[in-house]
Amino acid sequence: MSSLDDLIRRARLLHAEGHSQSQISDELNLSMETVTYLLMKEKEGDVPKDVLIDWTSVSGRADLLDDLAALMIGQSRPPGCPLEEAQPEVSAVVGIALSSVPLATLIALQENLKLAVYFPSRHSVSDPPMGSLSENFAPVSGEACVIVDDVITSGKTLREAVEYLRGHGANPASIWVIFDKRGVREIDGVPVQALFRVSRLD
Repeated sequence: MSSLDDLIRRARLLHAEGHSQSQISDELNLSMETVTYLLMKEKEGDVPKDVLIDWTSVSGRADLLDDLAALMIGQSRPPGCPLEEAQPEVSAVVGIALSSVPLATLIALQENLKLAVYFPSRHSVSDPPMGSLSENFAPVSGEACVIVDDVITSGKTLREAVEYLRGHGANPASIWVIFDKRGVREIDGVPVQALFRVSRLD
């Protein structure tokens, strides 16, 4: 996916397959504004300022995802210090559905933590849309949580997750992401640790 035409083709194919704009935004790690542009683009007009992140060469391989989980864990603490000493209160990992669940699973496995899965409101069919936790994974009430996501595009999803977790008796202790496209250091008082911070210079 190196050219704008390829990106337009991919976005339109996903749309034709029944994906909503928010799902396309998730799949391509692009802002909703950019997805709208890709779906409605005419030949003229300015391209929204966004950065495409394609990490499928890693996300499609379990062994590399496992290495990535270890990198994220390692970044959260001083060398040689177990997570339980660096952040002794942490007891659960919350993966943001869908893309971050495999990574959150590997982090929970490596650190022997509970695993929860959060579905953002953009996946909701209720009116008004609401976020929710999957009933098939660990409950979060009383847990101190690390929230795991792949890319911060606007920060809206993570802000929503923090609010939801607090409203359901959990303590969001930190947010771990692979890529931060906004240069965010904290969200609603919760520190953000990003492996990579992506900046666009205009």
